[in-house]
Amino acid sequence: MTMANDAGQGSLDREVSHLFSLVREALAGATDALLAAEPAAASRVVAADELVDALTAQLSSRIWEDFDRLAPASAELRHLVGLLAVLPELERSADLAAHIAQRAVTHLGPNMSPVSRGIVQRMSDVALEMWRAVSASYATRTAAGTALDEADEELDILLERLTSEVASSAMPAQVAAQVTLLGRFYERLGDHAVNLARRIELLPGTKRDARND
Repeated sequence: MTMANDAGQGSLDREVSHLFSLVREALAGATDALLAAEPAAASRVVAADELVDALTAQLSSRIWEDFDRLAPASAELRHLVGLLAVLPELERSADLAAHIAQRAVTHLGPNMSPVSRGIVQRMSDVALEMWRAVSASYATRTAAGTALDEADEELDILLERLTSEVASSAMPAQVAAQVTLLGRFYERLGDHAVNLARRIELLPGTKRDARND
């Protein structure tokens, strides 16, 4: 691979890492706005989703353009194909964070039961930790191992607890329906983190860490 190609790949990696950061920030900001009842902050998260959409579209275009100049068997081509599998996961995850923020805009947080608020906060904490882990996995090209699978199982359990709380609480039906959706959004964010970890493992140069297996 030429020095120019190395530089181009490094630039792509930095921009994809930036997308990881934007998704984490959106997730944290959406939860904070939801539980603190700050619709203005939530609106900023929703608006920021347009930036993620624009960045993923730009990167996808750049990657497809590079296909024309690369030999089919090259390592760089395999790297670009891997990135094309990563980008949609990032875009969908940012969309989920925006969906959470949209519920904050409508003041859902204050209408939630205290138990459901606690469960949602824990789901956010677990999802954020998963995203920190998968972001580090991408940056260091080290496989995440089983830690993400275990955290994903916790999110599934928390979703079940949230569903039970919704069924037994006195929250209005419309609020209860939205809280159930919130749980699914966080659970899907965990699924996307797991999917990304698996896609990162397929990128050229990713090392498996025996401590995580």
